[in-house]
Amino acid sequence: MACSMSIKLACVVMVCLVVGAHLAQGAITCGQVASSLAPCITYLRGTGAGGDVPPGCCTGIKSLNAAAQTTPDRQSACKCIKTSSSNISGINYNLASGLPGKCGVSIPYKISPSTDCKSVR
Repeated sequence: MACSMSIKLACVVMVCLVVGAHLAQGAITCGQVASSLAPCITYLRGTGAGGDVPPGCCTGIKSLNAAAQTTPDRQSACKCIKTSSSNISGINYNLASGLPGKCGVSIPYKISPSTDCKSVR
């Protein structure tokens, strides 16, 4: 009986380690990227003339930047931004590329349809 209990405990510990390691990677999903950047869409469809960046937009950019701490996360976020923005008509990419700076955030790539996300570190 003690042997069986030890094996069960070992199995539970292994499962926890495997699941925990996967969760610790902190993979960013496209859903997270889309919801973080949704408040920016109206601003990015405009001309930027006289319009301040919405506070919710900057909050989303800052939280996304804070979540993307690893190279795989930054590459994933980059791919999601490219995919999502290509599905939204009227995006002003000049405004998009300047958006992180206007929100006080530095990201290691330009927000553009031509960005090579594989090169993002």
